[in-house]
Amino acid sequence: MNAQTHIESAVETLEGGGAKVNRLFPIRKELMNYDPFVLWDHFEIASGAGFPEHPHRGFEAITYLFAGGIEHKDNLGNQSTVFAGGAQRFSAGKGIVHSEMPAKGSPSKGIQLWINLPRHLKQMDPEYQQADDLELPEQVVNGLRIKTIVDGEQGIQLQTPVQYHDLLFEQDAQHRINIPFAHRGFVYVVAGKVQVNDAVVKPSDAYFFEQRTPALNIQGKANARVMVVSGTPHKQPIYQHGPYVD
Repeated sequence: MNAQTHIESAVETLEGGGAKVNRLFPIRKELMNYDPFVLWDHFEIASGAGFPEHPHRGFEAITYLFAGGIEHKDNLGNQSTVFAGGAQRFSAGKGIVHSEMPAKGSPSKGIQLWINLPRHLKQMDPEYQQADDLELPEQVVNGLRIKTIVDGEQGIQLQTPVQYHDLLFEQDAQHRINIPFAHRGFVYVVAGKVQVNDAVVKPSDAYFFEQRTPALNIQGKANARVMVVSGTPHKQPIYQHGPYVD
């Protein structure tokens, strides 16, 4: 570990209509946001819980599913369900009203990530995009299954330069992932035994790194799972109050 890296722990809390989340940020003054990222929730939504209709503005959000399904409805007329391995994105822009509720059946598990919109796009028209499991690129390399959620023209499309990958270790493996020079980000451990560079990172913890980090060496035991996300900071103040990011 050095001045450019640190480890933070997610905090369990309840959100929406009884949804259980491990929240990495915003959780306290020291880690309210991590420009350009606003919120990171590792969620589990049981039947009867969820996120009933509510408003948003000023950011983009990606919901990515490990298990179960999430039904999205919004005031733009979109109504669709994403299942395990798939993702959905809304760009709230000047304002959107939506709901996210678990599909019938087993609990829904996944990650929700909020990404700030730059100031000049805060008033953009809201948008929605869905990418199902088979629409997100996936490769298997030396016992490691790598799914691309966001990366340039691949996967979900955003207004901010972001890389976002799901790494599932089918056996003990090591992987080097290159980080763009302008990016900062974190590696979040969903499950299993993981080492990032010289640091051991536990489940529900994240290894944060700053700009000018050329690469990350990630080692994982069989059945470990990590999410690697990085992006170019806007270097603009993030004013988050409830569901709004102004």
